[in-house]
Amino acid sequence: MRFQEKLRKYSKKELWDEYCGFLTLKPEEFMRIQRRLLQEQMELWPSSALGQSILKGKYPRTIEEFRQIVPLTTYDDYAPLLLSRQSKSLPADPVLWIQTTWEGGVHPLKVAPYTKGMLDTFKHNVITCLMLATSRQKEDFDINVTDHMLYALAPLPYATGLLPLLFADEIDIEFLPPVKEAMDMSFKERNIQGFKLGMKKGIEYFFGLGSVLYYVSQGLTSMQEGERKGLLGKLRSVSPTTMGRYLVAKRKCREEHRPLLPKDLFQLKCFMCAGTDNRCYKDDLEKLWGIRPMEIFAGTEPTCIGCETWSREGVYFFPDACFYEFIPEREMEKNMADPTYQPSTVLWDEVVAGGVYEIVLTVFKGGAFARYRVGDVFRCIGIGSKTEGNEIPRFQYIDRVPQVIDIAGFTRITENSINQAIKLSRLPIENWTAKKEFTPQNRPYMHLYVEMERTMLTTSAVSLQVLQEQLGVYFKYMDQDYQDLKKILGIDPLKITLVKCGTFAAYRKKFGADIRKMNPESCEINDLLECHSHEGIGRRGQIYEWV
Repeated sequence: MRFQEKLRKYSKKELWDEYCGFLTLKPEEFMRIQRRLLQEQMELWPSSALGQSILKGKYPRTIEEFRQIVPLTTYDDYAPLLLSRQSKSLPADPVLWIQTTWEGGVHPLKVAPYTKGMLDTFKHNVITCLMLATSRQKEDFDINVTDHMLYALAPLPYATGLLPLLFADEIDIEFLPPVKEAMDMSFKERNIQGFKLGMKKGIEYFFGLGSVLYYVSQGLTSMQEGERKGLLGKLRSVSPTTMGRYLVAKRKCREEHRPLLPKDLFQLKCFMCAGTDNRCYKDDLEKLWGIRPMEIFAGTEPTCIGCETWSREGVYFFPDACFYEFIPEREMEKNMADPTYQPSTVLWDEVVAGGVYEIVLTVFKGGAFARYRVGDVFRCIGIGSKTEGNEIPRFQYIDRVPQVIDIAGFTRITENSINQAIKLSRLPIENWTAKKEFTPQNRPYMHLYVEMERTMLTTSAVSLQVLQEQLGVYFKYMDQDYQDLKKILGIDPLKITLVKCGTFAAYRKKFGADIRKMNPESCEINDLLECHSHEGIGRRGQIYEWV
C-alpha cells in the first residue's frame, strides 16, 4: 500500500508508530533489531566473493566473531570489484548503482550497489524524514498529496537523484520543475524554472545540500522591483493570489526597511538539508525562510541512516539501515599517528554523552560494505531526551575525518590530491600543511600553508597571487567538484599563506616531529606561524606576504 493511501486509511498515531516509533525504542530493543539484521547480513556477506576478498577464508559465526575477524575497511578494499561492477561477486543482486566523488584528482569517483532490500529501507526512512520534517510535536505531521517540492537535488546517478523515484512509489508530490525536465536543465535553469512554477503553485518542501539551499535562497532575495536581473523579472505570469501576496510582502518589507525574503512569499512546512557544513548555513536559512532546516544524514554507501526531529536537538540513527560501530576520538588519534594501528570500536549503546566518534557502518539487506569507515565524525550530544520522550543517543555531525577536507559538501581533498596538484603545477614547493578554516561569516575554505624551496628563491619571483592562480587551476583541472564550488556557489575555497624558508624545519626541531599534513590542530598552526616569525630565514623577504 502506498503511503498516500495510508494517509487516508490510518490515523496519524498509527502512521507515527509505523514510521517514527524507533524514537521511543528502549536501547535494548534498538540493539535487538541491530543484531537480528546483522545476523541476516552475516549469512550473505562472508560467503560472497566480495566478502572473501577481505576475509581470506574466514567465516564469522557470531557478532562478536564478526567484529574480531572482519577488519575495518575503506573503499580501497572494495574498489577492484565495485568499480568494475562485478554483480555476481556481491552478497545480493544490485538493482542499481549509485556514484559519488571519491578522491578528487586521484580517484575521480566511487560506485555503490543498491539491492531491493536497501531501496525498500531507504524509501521507508525517507518517508520518516518527511514526516518528522513537517512535525511540530509527537504524532503531529502535515503531508498532503497536493504539496510541491522545489527541485534542488543532483540527479541520478547521485544518491539524491533517488529521492524523486522513491517518493513517486509512495506519494504524488509534485517536483518543481518536473524531474524529467529538470534532468536536462542546468543548475541555474532549474532554479529559475522552479521558482517560476513555485510562484504559481506554491512551495511546501525544500531539500538539498545546505550550501546549495543557501545559494538558491539568495537568488530569491534579489527579487526587487525595477531590477531587470531580479528573479521576478523572469516570472512572466503568476497567479493573482501570488501577485497579491507579493505586493503585500513588498509593502511590509518597505515598512521594516529590509529586503524581500523567501519567507515573505512561501510558507514552507518541510525544510531538509544534508551534506557537510550545514551548521554554517542553518541560521541564515532560518532567517530567510522562517523555519529551521531539519538535518538528515545520508551517504552513497550507507543510504539514509538518520535525521533530526521537530526539536532539532540532534540526529537519531535508524535501526534498520546499517549496523553502527564508533571509533572513539582517542582511538582515531592513535590511528592518525600510526596508520598501522587498528582502532577499537564501541557499539551504539556504548557511546557516552559528549564523546566524539568516527562512525563505522555495516550495510544491511545485502549491502556491499562491512565495518566500513565512511569517513564521518559525530559527537554524541546526549543520551535520552525529555522533548522526544526517549532514552536513546542523539548525535551532531561534526565533519569529515581529519584526513579529508570537505568544503560545503562539494570537495573531498586529501593529502594525495594536494600532492598531485603541486606535482602537476611544477611549483617549487618544499613543504606544506592544509587546514579547513572558516571566514568571519562562518563560510568554510581550505587554508594552505606553503614553504618554497630555498634554491628557487633567487631565481623565481614567486608571489602569493601566482601560487593562488596556479594551484587553483590544477585543483580545478583535477577535481570537477572543486570547480563547481566556485562556479555554482561563488566560493573560492583556497587561501594560501607563504611562510619563510626553514619554518617547517624549525617546527620539527622545536617539537620533535613534523606538523600533520592535513587538518593539524589550531594550536599547531599557531606554533608553525610562531616558527615563521622567529625561526624562518630567507633571502627574498619581499615575497613573504599574507593573504
